[in-house]
Amino acid sequence: MKGITPRVIARVCGGVFVGDEAAMDREISFVTRDSREAGPDCLFAAIPGERADGHDFLEKSREKGALCALCQRTPAKTALPYVLVKNTQTALGALASYYRGLFSIPVVGVTGSVGKTSAKEMIAAVLGQRFRVLKTRGNYNNELGVPLTLLSLREAHSAAVVEMGISAFGEMERLTAMVRPDIAVITNVGHAHLEKLGDLSGVARAKTAITDSMAADGLLAVNGDSPHLREYRAPVRRVTYGLAPDNDLRAEEIRALGLEGMEFTIVSGMRVIPAKIRAFGAHLVYAALAAATVGMALGCTDGEIAAGIAAYESVGSRSRPITADRCTVIDDCYNANPDSMASALRSLGFLPGRRVAILGDMLELGENAPALHRSVGELAADQAELVLTCGELARQIAAGVERGTQAIHFDTKAELLSALDALICPGDYVLVKASRGMRFEDVTQKLLTL
Repeated sequence: MKGITPRVIARVCGGVFVGDEAAMDREISFVTRDSREAGPDCLFAAIPGERADGHDFLEKSREKGALCALCQRTPAKTALPYVLVKNTQTALGALASYYRGLFSIPVVGVTGSVGKTSAKEMIAAVLGQRFRVLKTRGNYNNELGVPLTLLSLREAHSAAVVEMGISAFGEMERLTAMVRPDIAVITNVGHAHLEKLGDLSGVARAKTAITDSMAADGLLAVNGDSPHLREYRAPVRRVTYGLAPDNDLRAEEIRALGLEGMEFTIVSGMRVIPAKIRAFGAHLVYAALAAATVGMALGCTDGEIAAGIAAYESVGSRSRPITADRCTVIDDCYNANPDSMASALRSLGFLPGRRVAILGDMLELGENAPALHRSVGELAADQAELVLTCGELARQIAAGVERGTQAIHFDTKAELLSALDALICPGDYVLVKASRGMRFEDVTQKLLTL
């Protein structure tokens, strides 16, 4: 790592170094919070968790070659040098903020209620045609993951794309103080984390705080089709993208290719770029537009933008088509809220043949949760021939299905799983989607065995 030693860590984090002073000025190689990933000269961040306390794994980290640990309590017994701080996670954030300041490369911050990961991956794919890009991996998009992402920067990187996820007020302010993005992207404002953010105005207020730590010459790229973002007056230069003709950058001539993706034309002033996404999901057009906006801002050519969009690949259980013996599964069970549900259902509606939607509870929606679930059912009726639901809240999805579409609700996942063999027909396209807490990956796995 660039100039990071235990001495620097103690100074930046306001901590006290304890241990062999010969280690104080040796350079840290990397940072990890997982003792299983520890290696020579790493910094092991001891984070107390619900299932395990990192302070119990200092010796395992030392045995794997760790140089130093970051701790918030005095370990019972360890030969590993450590920096003692008030709070390990807060200290990690301070270290990440300091470390980010050592790099002058363009940093892109990505947030939004829906589509953060798709936009992050698409932006990284476009910038990857010209830059050596660091991007957020996995679900490292929160107050623990973002510091670890920033601390992964190396001198070989020439750009970074950092996903920034929040669920409560104040979190974005802390994240953006670390990231200090040169370019910020807000994918949309939707019905997510309403238990803590209240309503869409609260979501917009929390998300737009991403500009708080931006320099005056920064750029904010927003989905101009999202009403709360279209109306937002940013403290930095703002560019809009979307499908509406009044956006600064827009998609035209959109053509759905089923499971093969989407073809469309990107238009920005005099620039016209034919583009093709080789992944399923109509919502990916917005991710491509966000990527094109960032790419143009950082000097990418039309060819680089088109090549990056074509190189995009879906991540994990996000609109991932899987061909099984009996049916084609659209595995989208990573997470869900009303906006992502609507997007997934509309994408399902582009597919030919018989379409089935297997939907579960959407969590953290607050007092309007029943009505929001019912609205998903109303949309599902237009996009699928059969709707199967499971979960107490998902009962309202089934209740919202009208206009002749068949809807069947199951009280338990076990009942749903046992019924699939009789309900799924050869050639069906089957969407599987619910909040992560519903663990609908079990449904996907069952469908693959039919």
